[in-house]
Amino acid sequence: MRHADLWKALDKLAARNGLTASGLARAAGLDATAFNKSKRSGPDGQPRWLSTESLSRALGAVGASLDDFAALVDGRGGRTAPLLGFAKAGNDGYFDDAGYPMGDKWDEVRFPGLGDETVYVLEVSGDSMEPVYRPGDRIVVAPGIAARKGDRVVARLKNGEVIAKQLGKINERTVEFLSLNPDYDPRQLPRSEIASIAKILWASQ
Repeated sequence: MRHADLWKALDKLAARNGLTASGLARAAGLDATAFNKSKRSGPDGQPRWLSTESLSRALGAVGASLDDFAALVDGRGGRTAPLLGFAKAGNDGYFDDAGYPMGDKWDEVRFPGLGDETVYVLEVSGDSMEPVYRPGDRIVVAPGIAARKGDRVVARLKNGEVIAKQLGKINERTVEFLSLNPDYDPRQLPRSEIASIAKILWASQ
């Protein structure tokens, strides 16, 4: 990995999430100038490398993985994933009984660093997950990865409703879903009403 490639990938990571380098630094809890171009070399002109701590905090701020970042570093184009809007996601014919995408009605979108996991992409509508996810954001969802308390998930209900929430308390009978927007109350749903729960890997904003 070359010095210039690492910083270029960081700029791409910021842009992919609708941020400037300064905005990404602030989101990561760092000084706003930490990722500025003036900080990428020392007073003597020697390259200043991106620290692992700063990178880890930047990735965590936008919900990206190290593999996502590596894909940006080496220019991998990623692979395509099926894309669907929330309004259609509750309709029949788009998912199988296990919650995996099916049929030929999906659009396609290309994302870097998806790996081999089966994923699909939903375009967000509604404001229950603001300020993290806003209408028009695209979230990458992995139905094959077990979701745990605290994870952000997409749940499909048997009545056709599709919700993006954070997992709360889970027991044998019920599952609690939390909204990041404080204007929305938690929802406690019987397991019998839930068709599938899939973990959100990251979002493109």
